Amino acid sequence: MSLDRTISPQFGAIDHIKLVEPVRVDLPNGCTLFYFNSGGQDLVRIEWIFNNLPFDSAKPILNHVTNAMIVEGTNSLDASQIADKIDYYGAFLHADYGFDHSQVTMHSLSKHLGEVLSVIKDILTDAIYPELEVQTFVRNQQQKLQVSLKKNDVLARRAFNKAVYGNNTYGHSTEIAELQQLQREDILAHYREMYQPQNCTIFAAGKIDENTLALLTETFGTNWENKGAPQLAEPQITPSSEHFIYIDKPGALQSAIRMGLQTINRTHEDFPALQVLNTVLGGYFSSRLMDNIREDKGYTYGIGSGVSSLKYAGALFIATEVGADVTADALKEIEKEIILLKTELIPDDELALVKNYMLGSLLGSLENIFSHADKFKNVYFSGLDYSYYERYTDVVKSVTSEQLLELANKYLDLDKMYRVVVGKM
Repeated sequence: MSLDRTISPQFGAIDHIKLVEPVRVDLPNGCTLFYFNSGGQDLVRIEWIFNNLPFDSAKPILNHVTNAMIVEGTNSLDASQIADKIDYYGAFLHADYGFDHSQVTMHSLSKHLGEVLSVIKDILTDAIYPELEVQTFVRNQQQKLQVSLKKNDVLARRAFNKAVYGNNTYGHSTEIAELQQLQREDILAHYREMYQPQNCTIFAAGKIDENTLALLTETFGTNWENKGAPQLAEPQITPSSEHFIYIDKPGALQSAIRMGLQTINRTHEDFPALQVLNTVLGGYFSSRLMDNIREDKGYTYGIGSGVSSLKYAGALFIATEVGADVTADALKEIEKEIILLKTELIPDDELALVKNYMLGSLLGSLENIFSHADKFKNVYFSGLDYSYYERYTDVVKSVTSEQLLELANKYLDLDKMYRVVVGKM
């Protein structure tokens, strides 16, 4: 049958989004396992996610470094042997660090799972952080940091986070002196306290059959012992009293701008509606900030806004890089768009476009079983469940321009916003 391309596809509103529910298994040693079985392809993704230990201002980068170096050697395998084994079985392994959690992620064919999991078990229980590897890590990270600190957008992000959150895990950025002070003994002590079953949640997605579950339970549920529960604590957030931070870069052709303030996280009932408001402002390509500052004024190649949801805090931020000669004008235009949101109703057609974009993006993000696991992790680590997404879709579909006007006046307080400029004014 030939396709008549002169006829547009039939339009259909998104009514309900169904998410795959995980199965929870509490392993004998206190480790929690969630699995999402899709059957089908002979592939699994397994993630081991650990709560970070409390921020220590005397040793502020230990959470990051301990996780980044966890694959650099054990008592039985050195770094190259770990990499060779993972490659030999066609698997993929990487370690990621976030403000609240650190994780190790593995993708593998099911038929090689036993061999690959034995390597992961070795890493999670017997990493030794060889002194030579620590020195190499410090040297490489210093070089990377020296390059990054020449970039205006990097400096702006670091200054913004510090201003909004203060000196804690959310506001801290690595300094070269902290890398130089790293001690292998501190990393090892951090590793032993943090990487324990009681502090670990495992997410397995893909073809999860009885053999896979038995293997996971045997490997990580019975022969992995706790050595005393780690002490966790909520970070003490102390925002800066200075709301304008300017870092002068003589000769700069562009200025990096970061602007925003602390707001709410996913646990707050206003969060879904705030996401709608943010999308109107700068959350998609046809947003008001893009339309004004890129398309109309030509001050930048790109500008956007976002809302971040951390475990204990949240923020709304605007980020862009503009020509140095129009830095002040760009700031005024950003403020103008915020004032418009606080004083005028969003037109119906614009709000309808944003709603369709957001619901379509949510639907489009659920392309495979791994995506469903990612959605579940978002709510699980916020202390929520899948009912959040039902409320999210209901709010996106039903929120009115009047409610968004009220929300803008509640959260977009220009007097409380932090403005960071790195470059020229």
